[in-house]
Amino acid sequence: MAQAKYIVVVGCGRLGGNLANYLSASVHSVVVMDQRESAFDKLTSDFTGFKVIGDATELSVLKEAHPEKADYLFAVTTHDSTNLMVAQVAQTEFKVPHVVARVFDPLREEIYRELGVQTISPTKLAAKAFLNIIQ
Repeated sequence: MAQAKYIVVVGCGRLGGNLANYLSASVHSVVVMDQRESAFDKLTSDFTGFKVIGDATELSVLKEAHPEKADYLFAVTTHDSTNLMVAQVAQTEFKVPHVVARVFDPLREEIYRELGVQTISPTKLAAKAFLNIIQ
């Protein structure tokens, strides 16, 4: 079994909630953050991690997740600009070794990469999946 990691998930929507549940079930230490307390309803009763309510773009709120201890930080809110800001702060201020941001707009993805932020684009992934169907 792999060593447990300390992982911060910013955004507890459909993706963030599922990711946090999966990581918690895989015995990782998970902190999930969201501005809305109701977002945490997506977490299962088996979720063993911590929840932080607030805007992760505010440094004082982000600090509550102790990102300085994190092995990974996943910025998966529905807002590209929020994901970029949180990812950059995690890298520069807290020296999180592995930071990944979800980015919907494929045109922004190159900008993120130029700033050294690893990205996952659901828009590009879906387009590739559809293209693979017709090939």
